[in-house]
Amino acid sequence: MPLPKRKTSKCRRDKRRTHDALRAPNLVPCPNCAEKILPHRMCPHCGYYKGRAIKEVEERKT
Repeated sequence: MPLPKRKTSKCRRDKRRTHDALRAPNLVPCPNCAEKILPHRMCPHCGYYKGRAIKEVEERKT
């Protein structure tokens, strides 16, 4: 089984891991109800997408 000839330095190890960080989702306001939603998706709060009602949403009891 092959073994490394030299210890991997912290710099080289960390360079390899630069793209592993989690990023916050890109949220945009819904043009209909101003709730934060993911772009190019129907709003789960009001049911609108591109100015049209796609799905009827029940009123939440809060």
